[in-house]
Amino acid sequence: MNEPTLAAPSGTFWERNEFLLRRLHSLSGIVPVGAYMVVHLLTNASVLDGPAAFQRNVYQIHSLGAVLPLVEWTFIFLPLLYHAIYGILIVRGALPNSSTYKTSSNIRYTLQRATGMIAFVFIMWHVFHMHGWFHFEAWEKGVAEPLSGAQFKPFNAASTAAKAMQLSLIVPILYAIGVLSCVFHLANGIWTFGITWGIWVTPRAQQWATTACLVFGLLLGAVSMGALGGFAFGVDVKKAQEIEKAMYDAKVASKEIAPNEHKLAHPQSGDSDKPKETAAVHGRGGNAE
Repeated sequence: MNEPTLAAPSGTFWERNEFLLRRLHSLSGIVPVGAYMVVHLLTNASVLDGPAAFQRNVYQIHSLGAVLPLVEWTFIFLPLLYHAIYGILIVRGALPNSSTYKTSSNIRYTLQRATGMIAFVFIMWHVFHMHGWFHFEAWEKGVAEPLSGAQFKPFNAASTAAKAMQLSLIVPILYAIGVLSCVFHLANGIWTFGITWGIWVTPRAQQWATTACLVFGLLLGAVSMGALGGFAFGVDVKKAQEIEKAMYDAKVASKEIAPNEHKLAHPQSGDSDKPKETAAVHGRGGNAE
């Protein structure tokens, strides 16, 4: 008598591994993507203490040097891309039911997917707007900068971020929509993460989690709007450039950093009025214009 044979799993890769992939999707949204977003917003909010405070935080991040791109791709971009792509697949296979069952859970279910799509589009634009996606010169000069991308320069952090925000009123409005969508998606995602992973299963635990996630979302939303307001309305670009230049020159003189023209904004405040003097100053620091 022949022993029964197990049938080979059928369906696509996504269907065969749905259990694992959904849990990885849930986990990646909290760690590392969600954790990074919290740190990112808190760092941005330091601009409320002035351009120098924000610039110090940016210098600390860039102190990683050549390791920074590896850290970014390993712990930010790749997990984010996975979370976004698999999230799109989930959205494609899901139907909103908030119009039929108008309960808070069903409304959050719909908003979670809607804010996820908004957040994905926003993040793609935000990365292009501030960093240009790619850092090789031909792309930055030929594509990104002509399309108002690659605006952020790490060694002129507050002034370049503020200039990007102050270009038009529509920019901070779009950022507010995008950032608040990210905040809601994370705060509500923490709640669904607990359901997916069986952390809060009883009605009492779920009610506690709902309250905690609501408070977390409101606090993070306030932090994010504070940071946005600081860049859009609170930074004097010219004064920020003067502070950043003094900090840059001091760090180059003390050899804490090497001169790096790529991470500087050009021209800086007053450069167009005194090109020779500026070039001489940077020449002493080893960084020619």
